[in-house]
Amino acid sequence: TWDANDIGVVLIVGLGLALLVFQTASGKWKIAAGAIIAGIGATIARSGSRGTFVGLLVFGAALLFMLNRVSIAKRMIFLGVIVLGLIIEAPPGYWNQMKTIAAPKEDYNWSAKDGRKEVAQRGLGYMMSHPIFGLGIHNFWRAECIDGEKVETHVMGTGIRCTPPHNSYIEAGAEMGIPGLIIWSCLVFGGIESCRRLRRRLPRSWLKGDPEQRFLYEATMYLQLCFIGFSVCAFFLTFAWLDIIYMLAAYLGGLYIAIGEKLERSGQAAPQAAVPRRRLRGAPVDYRFATPPPLE
Repeated sequence: TWDANDIGVVLIVGLGLALLVFQTASGKWKIAAGAIIAGIGATIARSGSRGTFVGLLVFGAALLFMLNRVSIAKRMIFLGVIVLGLIIEAPPGYWNQMKTIAAPKEDYNWSAKDGRKEVAQRGLGYMMSHPIFGLGIHNFWRAECIDGEKVETHVMGTGIRCTPPHNSYIEAGAEMGIPGLIIWSCLVFGGIESCRRLRRRLPRSWLKGDPEQRFLYEATMYLQLCFIGFSVCAFFLTFAWLDIIYMLAAYLGGLYIAIGEKLERSGQAAPQAAVPRRRLRGAPVDYRFATPPPLE
């Protein structure tokens, strides 16, 4: 099952993909994508999730300021459709609930024993006490059940809540240690940077090229938005080991392959990857750019 924050990250990532379809499709597919975009805005409102609302704000800012290859009119239309769905479907009390984001110290998550602040602090403690290998995947809640401080201070008859970390970065660090946190963070933020670097290597003429060229070029922009949206929403939920970030990484890998094949068919150099050449001990590293072998 999914709670409000969980469905929020699915919606934010789906929003980036729906925008890609809207930008590159035509006819009934563009209409369908537009309806999905409005529906995502409406569903975000119905979820009542504050974490998703923060993710949407960052996503919207990135869309507005980073998609400089898309006309400002189209960017405003995108945002307008999302906001329209949000306003129409916002339930009573929704905007009052969103206002609490500006006063975090007044929220139960700031002071409660099992609030996000206390859980995050304990999670950092788990990571520092097991810095290399962590607690093990999906063991955070077990550590919460046997946490010495919680056991000593809990009220008899109320039980102890075996709470999840509610933060994917805390989850990765506590369950896989500092190396695991670094690797997982590289997967998230490396995806953002990889999309940017890949787009810089593509000919700008692809924006007005054939349908394949337009789709591949614009995919580097909207996939980057998906990674950005996930990086924000992941701060509010336990998603380190769930599917979405690995699906995004797979999409990025597929995008590299598709662009390389398209460049090869058009007689242009494929995207290059930096690889170190062999060297003598003590000599400086000599990097060369190697073109991937052609696809069979």
